[in-house]
Amino acid sequence: MSRNSLKIAIALTVLAAPALSACGGSSAASDEKVVTVYSADGLKGENGDGWYDQVFKDFEKQTGIKVKYVEGGSGEMVQRALREKNNPQADVLVTLPPFIQQADSKGLLQKYAPKGAAQVGSADKASDGTWTAVVNNYFGFVYNKKELPKAPTTWEELLDGSYKNKLQYSTPGVAGDGTAVLIKALHDFGGEQQAMEFLGKLQANNVGPSASTGKLAPKVDKGELLVANGDVQMNFAQSKDMPNLGIWFPARSGGKPTTFALPYAAGLVTKAPHSENGKKLLDYMLGRTAQGQVSKIGGGFAAREDITATDRNAIELSNLMEGVETFQPDWNDIDKNLTSYIDAWKSATGS
Repeated sequence: MSRNSLKIAIALTVLAAPALSACGGSSAASDEKVVTVYSADGLKGENGDGWYDQVFKDFEKQTGIKVKYVEGGSGEMVQRALREKNNPQADVLVTLPPFIQQADSKGLLQKYAPKGAAQVGSADKASDGTWTAVVNNYFGFVYNKKELPKAPTTWEELLDGSYKNKLQYSTPGVAGDGTAVLIKALHDFGGEQQAMEFLGKLQANNVGPSASTGKLAPKVDKGELLVANGDVQMNFAQSKDMPNLGIWFPARSGGKPTTFALPYAAGLVTKAPHSENGKKLLDYMLGRTAQGQVSKIGGGFAAREDITATDRNAIELSNLMEGVETFQPDWNDIDKNLTSYIDAWKSATGS
């Protein structure tokens, strides 16, 4: 799937929409049995087997509300919602950080705490109630297990000439996972100057910009690339059909591998055309049934802390994360200074 190419997928199962009001022959927009979701990709399956596919199908069956789905990169979805701010078309917006914070700061989200939000950790929801994580996730990299029987372990290894034109990461500021490369480098290298110096050196091996993170994993699986960025949920799900795909977490030379939470966070759009339906969908996403399906179907981590998954995927994911140090980004700082960080990255890499 592409994090940048817009797709519209209207779920096929639509059950028993209620008859139109006899008065006037049509219902007001707020009463229509439809809800529109703008989302970063990763949760909808290529073959209709993703978490969204199951959740939307079950939600429609339970409520009769049809889900209209629009997909793109996190930054792209926020920009689309921003262009439509005076005439909103979406009801629910789902993006990765720091773009959910960006949407909040631009007034695109209204306060609504879905049922179950109290069970979501404070770091995974807005303090003012404008958004909450619906699927937890972590930033990571992928490598080709066939070409590289042993996974890379450090950032510094990627500077080796064997990775020239065999390494690629999605574009910071455009893709959520591309922005995550920048955030992790800032943390791991201890500041902006050090991070930019390294990324400037890494550019010698980088294939070039990519607006889509989702397109990189297939290239790694085929051996066109040896290493690329991604995220655990998306890549874990992809690995079921991509046997050469392995997940790893870069460390500084001599240090521990690190990552940070990169959840799919959802909010109710300000002046949403079907606000009540949007609330119902958010409630359903955070319900026990949907949250219990996150690892088994979606290959991710439940957002609710009271959900303990024991399925095979959950065990594999737990083993994958063992020994990896998790840090907490300062999202307020990143939201405030993202433009300057992106400009510094462009200057350092000549992008």
